Amino acid sequence: MQRPFLSIIIPAYNEESRLPDTLKKVAEFLGAQAYDAEVLVVNNNSTDQTQEIISAYEEQFPFIRGTFEKDSGKGAAVRCGMKEAKGLFLFMADADLSMPIEEVNRFLPPHLDGFQVAIASREAPGAERYDEPVIRHLGGRLMNWLIQLLILPGLNDTQCGFKCFTREVAADLFGHQILNGWSFDIELLYIARQRGYKISEVPIPWIFNQESKVQVVRDALQMLLDIHQIRKNHSQGLYDPEN
Repeated sequence: MQRPFLSIIIPAYNEESRLPDTLKKVAEFLGAQAYDAEVLVVNNNSTDQTQEIISAYEEQFPFIRGTFEKDSGKGAAVRCGMKEAKGLFLFMADADLSMPIEEVNRFLPPHLDGFQVAIASREAPGAERYDEPVIRHLGGRLMNWLIQLLILPGLNDTQCGFKCFTREVAADLFGHQILNGWSFDIELLYIARQRGYKISEVPIPWIFNQESKVQVVRDALQMLLDIHQIRKNHSQGLYDPEN
């Protein structure tokens, strides 16, 4: 069976309010593309109607399928979807679709070529932010300053939830990624840097969502702990290719 050109992985925890509109937009977009694609929606222990929504869209669209991840956390959910995905290019997308789905093609050949990891950036030249409160923006920039200072210099936006990987690189990175929580992006990019993979930042339009689950102070404190854990994992050889 021929692999689809693109897999879109959407982690979902209690997304009954946002998921129907997101899946409708994704299905309409993919239906207009010349390439084959699949959508994996990872139910991450939702307690609302998320699973019922996934099942309804599975019945309506053959390229949408759901899966379940019992370990809590966005990192665990994305890892689950990446390991089950069949595409040549694997794209992770937040359920709020704060980046318009039409931007996906900018992460794929022929629009973008020669990359191994492509990350959406709200800070790269040409990027645009809409409706974001000033305090939220400043909090995000503070976190990025810490990330660049402590572990990933030169990357202006590691935490935007839209990233694309070639199949081979995804298998390597997600085969070694350990963290289950919010900082898994940092871990992935740290491993990619250690491997020497080419990371491209793609400027995007980004729309702030009032229902965002990010909590700046809580997440910043956890991020500092996770960066320490990433360095410890590295020193113990847990990210070595042979492991």
